[in-house]
Amino acid sequence: MTSSAVKPGTTTTATAPRPPARSHRVPLLLCVLLLCAVALISMAAGRYWVPPNEILRILANEATALLGAGGGEGAVRRTWTEQEATVVLDVRLPRVLLAFLVGGALSLGGACLQALFRNPLVSPDIIGVTAGASFGGVLVLTLGLSGGAMVGGAFGFGLAALAVVLLLGRLGGSGGPMLMIVLGGIVVAAFFNALVSFITYTADPYSELPSIVHWLLGSIAAAGYDKVLTALIPVALGAAVVLAMRWRLNVLSLGDDDAAALGVNPHRSRVVLLCAVALMTAGTVAVAGAVGWVGLVVPHLARLWVGPDHRVLLPASLLLGGTYLMLIDTLSRSLTSSELPLGILTAVIGAPVFVWLLARSQKKGEMQ
Repeated sequence: MTSSAVKPGTTTTATAPRPPARSHRVPLLLCVLLLCAVALISMAAGRYWVPPNEILRILANEATALLGAGGGEGAVRRTWTEQEATVVLDVRLPRVLLAFLVGGALSLGGACLQALFRNPLVSPDIIGVTAGASFGGVLVLTLGLSGGAMVGGAFGFGLAALAVVLLLGRLGGSGGPMLMIVLGGIVVAAFFNALVSFITYTADPYSELPSIVHWLLGSIAAAGYDKVLTALIPVALGAAVVLAMRWRLNVLSLGDDDAAALGVNPHRSRVVLLCAVALMTAGTVAVAGAVGWVGLVVPHLARLWVGPDHRVLLPASLLLGGTYLMLIDTLSRSLTSSELPLGILTAVIGAPVFVWLLARSQKKGEMQ
């Protein structure tokens, strides 16, 4: 352990857990730059190519118009066409914003859950939250509701699934509560997936079934500023709670006894963080359907990049998750003439990447 390398008599114990400020800022700054570059590429790429310099001009003109500079006319010399402005502002910008919210929320939630359960295989998918939220969303769709009702239904059933999993985890067993949580998540996810299948089977094949199937596969093809706002509220609230409590995750990762000794209530902190993750998951499911593998794979990639300190890991997971889903969405609408659902691409790409991460960690463990 690193504490063995500290000489007796030194006073580094209080400051040892806190890395230098520069080590925090540099990787996060690189994540922000990567996010901006991918966002620009996503708004430029597609069946109708828009030059990146024109995208910057369009966004700058729109920003100055919103801020009232130049009266909205002549703020930036107009070199773009009306069609380019429509494609950027009305079609691709909402998709980029929604992809960032969905990917960032799923990745942030996955990193939070992996820290809470001290299990690298935990994600909103595996513990049943996504399945419960999907059932709530499908139920709302069959009732002909949308908007706030979609978020409420997804959040309610996602939280119910999480509560059942936590109750199963309290049963303990020979493998411990963490194993029971994972096994309970598999059972709860199977139960809610069966309910989703039942609703899908009984849905009207002409009016309800196509929208349900398309929504379950995961897509942001119908992205608009209304959906961005629908996702923004629950995702922003949940992310604010998780990021504000990110230092507590470092303490909770030491174990409940050590956390209590350091003045942190482990049960209360865990419940608050789990509710925040459920809220973020509900917001993403409500606008994009079930998009898997993001919350499982991206936190591992972020951990390779910035290390295990959750004060840096959580913001990095948020930024890298949004960047990752922007790339996935760009591929989904560019690879074929018909747009591919996000869930298909995230699984096709995420599964091999996760196998590589497992092999890498196993090899590293054998070398040590």
